[in-house]
Amino acid sequence: MKKRAMLCLMLTLFLLSALVITGCGGKGVGQNTKRQLKVYNWGDYIDPSVLKSFEKETGIHVVYDTFVTNEDMYVKLKSSGKDYDVAIPSDYMISRMIREKMVEKIDTSKLKNYKLVGERFLNASFDPKNEYSVPFMWGTVGIACNTKMVKEKVDSWAVLWDKKYEKQIFMLDSPRDSIGITLKYLGYSLNSGEGKALDDAARKLVEQKPLVKAYVVDDVKDRMIAGEGALAVVWSGDAQYIMERNKDVAYIIPKEGTNIWIDSMVILKGSKNKDAAMAFIDYMMRPDIAKKNVEYIGYATPLPEVQKQLPREVQESLAAYPPRELIENAEFFNDLTENLPKYEEVWTKVKIAQ
Repeated sequence: MKKRAMLCLMLTLFLLSALVITGCGGKGVGQNTKRQLKVYNWGDYIDPSVLKSFEKETGIHVVYDTFVTNEDMYVKLKSSGKDYDVAIPSDYMISRMIREKMVEKIDTSKLKNYKLVGERFLNASFDPKNEYSVPFMWGTVGIACNTKMVKEKVDSWAVLWDKKYEKQIFMLDSPRDSIGITLKYLGYSLNSGEGKALDDAARKLVEQKPLVKAYVVDDVKDRMIAGEGALAVVWSGDAQYIMERNKDVAYIIPKEGTNIWIDSMVILKGSKNKDAAMAFIDYMMRPDIAKKNVEYIGYATPLPEVQKQLPREVQESLAAYPPRELIENAEFFNDLTENLPKYEEVWTKVKIAQ
């Protein structure tokens, strides 16, 4: 009897423990971990309703954080961001992350919407075998020009050094972009790591600084919509967003050439939620969801089927979908790991210049 009583007591305690563990997180925690996805993305770069609909349709809870530049993202992931599952970096940073084994290979055969990606966005130099990334958005860098304030024809980066627009110019607070367009203006490749090229770019940006109203990122949209500046270096999607809200603003791709970029979705090394990550990536390519994101963000979709669903004025917009001849001189950014300290030195010179 004692033995039976003891067995009954032990069984009761075991069952109670199991209930407590399940209720407090045993099996429940396992389920929650599997049904949670941590996404790291640019600020203001997804329709919030898409995250909600993804959660509702899949039961996967999204923990969503944002970054301002590729470099900020890289530092965070290298230091304390190892528990993120999906990130959306740009081309040159993806190249670096592949080399440093920061991303997982993606089996695109398991993504039913992958077939919708346009051929021109596949086999890119930063991921030539399409093994690690799935295109999310693409675009160019150019000049948003308020035509009420700027009367002459603008076709060159040179206008950003025109003294009559003193304190009316917004520059990107992004060393890679601002140094890159300056190199292009001076006739160099925007990937140049050569000493003279970078010295020339540094001098030119320091020379320009008294004309600059502010170095900006996402806030450039509201400020140009409000008519606070005559000229702004912008990413094309931001230009599209601005133009839809301020009809006086036009977008120019300068004749010297510019940056063409692709932001892509990657699965981070060590992700504990790869199935959820794959589900998220595939969901972002679903035509109705991709269209929502395009309409909210203003950037260009790499999915031709979705592009065809957009209003004609958007399909014909130079900001959203420039004709190929306008981007003949455009370049992808390359990974500049070896020359990165040189770029940081240039940007420090610009920022501390009086």
